[in-house]
Amino acid sequence: MEDVQNGPSQVAMSIDRVGVRDLTLPLVVRDRASKSQHTMAKVTLSVDLPAHFKGTHMSRFIEALEDWSEELDYKSFFNLLNDILKRLEAKSAHAKLCFPYCLKKTSPVSGRKGFMSYDCSVEGELIGGHLEFTLGVKVPVMTVCPCSKAISDEGAHSQRAVIHIKTRSKGFVWIEDLIEIAEASGSSQVYSLLKREDEKYVTEDSFANPTFVEDVVRNVAKGLEKQPKVIWYKVDVESFESIHNHCAFASIEKK
Repeated sequence: MEDVQNGPSQVAMSIDRVGVRDLTLPLVVRDRASKSQHTMAKVTLSVDLPAHFKGTHMSRFIEALEDWSEELDYKSFFNLLNDILKRLEAKSAHAKLCFPYCLKKTSPVSGRKGFMSYDCSVEGELIGGHLEFTLGVKVPVMTVCPCSKAISDEGAHSQRAVIHIKTRSKGFVWIEDLIEIAEASGSSQVYSLLKREDEKYVTEDSFANPTFVEDVVRNVAKGLEKQPKVIWYKVDVESFESIHNHCAFASIEKK
């Protein structure tokens, strides 16, 4: 049968990335407490395409996924991208997996437990045998405005903020380590289950530790600087302001 994709393109222009996205894949992730955790990932796969090819072979991405072990670590991720390179005869291959990661979290006073879900991602590009591997996690926290507290006779405005951490490392880093750094950086942690005694504690604890979005992003960066395996990071913090019709944000990237 005619291989149309390998035929000449009417517009001789190379393409940086071409591929497939929104694939759903079962995934096994390392879990610090129970060794492994089963989850589901949304997957994006792509390669570069030289100017002289009309198109790429989309079905080969799916074939590569079917032959993958579904266990996520640096070696398996490298093998997946290397397989894609060979199947599609490309010079660079890119993959991104986005997945929920669940931890059982204990309420601060009552000791009740409830599952917290964190949006995580791994992203990598393989070029010339070198894999650039990035781990990401989004962590919600609570913030109390220091200015509002300082000028108000009663209370202060508070809101939820989301911390988005991306890291590259020279060894294995637990997702839990990044979550713990983030949760220690706001006015208070966020919980899935709180009884009245827990709400009292969280409210009083957060008002005793007011933080601007600038404070939060600096706290996270300081925590990441203490991680010897982390060689690069980017931290974005977005605060969903409760008394403003806008969001506040701050960002730090280790160059």
